[in-house]
Amino acid sequence: MISKGTALAALVLLLVPVSLMHPAHAQGPRIKPRIVLMHDPELDDQNTLIRYLLYSDQFDTEGLVYASSSVHWAGDGKGTKWSTPRGEYNRMASKPCPCTSWRWKPGERFIDETVEAYARVYPNLKVHSRGYPAPDELRAKIYVGNIEFDGDISKDSPGSELVARLLLDEKPGPVYLLTGAGQSTIARALSSIQLKHESAPEWPAIRQKVTRKAIIQSWGDQDGTYASYIKPNWPDIEFRQMATATWGYGARGVVLPQYASYLTAGWMKPGVSDVGPFGALYRVWGDGKQMVPGDLVDYFGFSGVTAEELKAKGYMVWTPLQEKGSWISEGDTSIFMNLIDNGLRGHQNATYGGWGGRRGADHDDKGATPRDYATARWFGPAQQDFAARMKWTVTPRFNGANHAPVVSVKGPVDRSAARGETVRLEGRASDPDGNAVTWKWWQYTDAGTYPGSVALRMRDPSSVSFEVPSSASPGQTIHLILEATDNGTPALTRYQRVIVTVQAR
Repeated sequence: MISKGTALAALVLLLVPVSLMHPAHAQGPRIKPRIVLMHDPELDDQNTLIRYLLYSDQFDTEGLVYASSSVHWAGDGKGTKWSTPRGEYNRMASKPCPCTSWRWKPGERFIDETVEAYARVYPNLKVHSRGYPAPDELRAKIYVGNIEFDGDISKDSPGSELVARLLLDEKPGPVYLLTGAGQSTIARALSSIQLKHESAPEWPAIRQKVTRKAIIQSWGDQDGTYASYIKPNWPDIEFRQMATATWGYGARGVVLPQYASYLTAGWMKPGVSDVGPFGALYRVWGDGKQMVPGDLVDYFGFSGVTAEELKAKGYMVWTPLQEKGSWISEGDTSIFMNLIDNGLRGHQNATYGGWGGRRGADHDDKGATPRDYATARWFGPAQQDFAARMKWTVTPRFNGANHAPVVSVKGPVDRSAARGETVRLEGRASDPDGNAVTWKWWQYTDAGTYPGSVALRMRDPSSVSFEVPSSASPGQTIHLILEATDNGTPALTRYQRVIVTVQAR
């Protein structure tokens, strides 16, 4: 019986002799998603930002915004003391708050510093993709959001004003508001729009425009402003909950056994930590660093000590110590992974799924539903891709590094077919480095709304067909994935998803 989640067809090894070509020539035109990225100064946010900048050729970055959360806020610089019931300081024996700031160093510049590292590797990155923005372009996009107190939306900030301008401009398409921090900057932007226009005759049209344009992709509600303001006042704005343990501090509890090596120092050191300016900045266990000097929650830079010794020094040890040089966290990486142009089309619908997970559970090959499997199933290919782009940063020649294969399907990727009708799909793949490519067709049953599996039949190495089951109902969908992996170092994978909608005869 074919299990739910991975109905596989045969594997085919296809040698594709392709001359070296630039990825910009190998892919058709794509409208880059407009993005405002918001982070607080947590070490995993810095790591997430490094990965984001490695993929910034994929995005139209409108803003890189300093943001607050319940675990990081700057204070107003006037000595005002603050605390909330949700603050993590309430779990500390010393009860340090109310306080004037929390885990935010004076003159915090972690976004600026990460963009400065990007500037050092940009000459190499643009060799491998023409889409990378110039460093000065990114520097001009750095803004300060609502950072004074967590959950405070009482006044505008440069970041909130940016978000408001984007939501009201005349450019078509969505604006993705991605936050690995709280949502106070977003909430203030929406509040200022409401305050300014609510009494105007055109308010219904403005409200509808903003509602259609904004898509919030967030790692949870980290300051309570989604629940307290955004949801009650803007209930129809699409909110995509992107919280997952796979990319975070809890990765070791959910990453699949075959991908566990990607968390080890043995993989992290040659693949990330030792690789150029970004590698030097990327946080790993025992690296001797702290985001904020004296931060009693950030004990990740220590090595050669026990949890008991750290607790004796006042540290709040809330997750087990790990091997020196190994993975700590990129907790917020899931907020942008489905916007990467890898063929999975995860950005189109929160239920489709991709490297950033999906809204809904996935089943493994045994039909079980492991925690975070909808994200964890992709972790290995995503890490391989990350390592390849890290290598781009130190490789000044295109043919000195590996690049992902280019995958497509002949004809439309959205189709309709009646029950009993045979659907035939012809795939295409090439590799910009001339590597061999392994093909795999499979049914992503969890993403489709038809609850069963279809029998996939290979016509030839590149083609597959199946008959729409008689048990399918009109309107149900069947998702087929063409997956192609090259044999370069590291091996890289791309996809093409085809969605077949069942129609009545």
